Amino acid sequence: MESFDDLSPEGQLERIGELAQDALGAYELPADARVSLINYSENMTYRVDAPASGGTWALRVHREDYHTKNGIGCELAWMKALREEAGVPTPIALAGKDGELIQDVSSTGVPRPRHCVLFDWLAGHEPDESGDLVGPFEELGEISARLHKHSKGWARPDNFERLVWVYDHMLGDKPYWGRWQDGMGLDAEKMALFERLSAAIKRRLETYGQGPERFGVIHADLRLANRLVDETGTRVIDFDDCGLGWFMYDLGSALSFIEHRPEVPEWVAAWVAGYRKVLDLAQADEDEIPTFILLRRLLLVAWIGSHSATELAQEMGVDYTNDTVALAENYLAKFG
Repeated sequence: MESFDDLSPEGQLERIGELAQDALGAYELPADARVSLINYSENMTYRVDAPASGGTWALRVHREDYHTKNGIGCELAWMKALREEAGVPTPIALAGKDGELIQDVSSTGVPRPRHCVLFDWLAGHEPDESGDLVGPFEELGEISARLHKHSKGWARPDNFERLVWVYDHMLGDKPYWGRWQDGMGLDAEKMALFERLSAAIKRRLETYGQGPERFGVIHADLRLANRLVDETGTRVIDFDDCGLGWFMYDLGSALSFIEHRPEVPEWVAAWVAGYRKVLDLAQADEDEIPTFILLRRLLLVAWIGSHSATELAQEMGVDYTNDTVALAENYLAKFG
């Protein structure tokens, strides 16, 4: 059998799919349960269907060296606390046969075990990017405020361990998602522009600071794909990137991949209005929202460059970098 590390990304994904199927044996699931890949980003997420019983679940197979087992446990602890203490619907993690929420699964063809978590299946669909998003953004503003209100008062586990979303780990020297300088389609002119943008963002963040009223445990990836909507409202999924960061960064992440759309000011206003139904929002926080939108935008330039094997990165590609130019120029004209 060919070495896993020598396989193409497609070949590795096929092997991990086999591991995902093997992982089902760790849970009390029907014998006919089968996996199908629904998302490949940092991790691989599979839909699990058992046709005979009609049961459906979601299985997440973690990538290596992104989160420790303890870190994943801290994510699940916050999700549970949000459900029980803040009334925020979150996916429920299901224990395996051994009573553990996190299963370490080995499989022939994948050399090292992977952490796996099985969740119940939440109903709903991703908001339609081409539809009217004012209502969804206002509702997301309310949900974000409930998340942040809980975060500010939550007694974190003693062993709390999550990613820390600060400049150094986003655009700086220790990036979680790769260097923006390795993004797709960068030439000397764009490189110089983005260098100025990165420096301006750094200055603004240093002035803004990390006081407890501005910085705490956040979701960190509230993009459209991580929201499920139906007639009953909005639910937030995929807390895999939750960690310490600026509360206003949650709005920046909510605009992922659509930051250049002309409707953004309207969506931001709706989010702010929803947020203020639950929590006060200082004018200084509202004024800094453009910084967090551009912080996320440049971070995604890095992500696309370092995740070129994913379908989403290939879809965004060089066009995403090119569309960032006007956003950078407009930001620098105001804040640079």
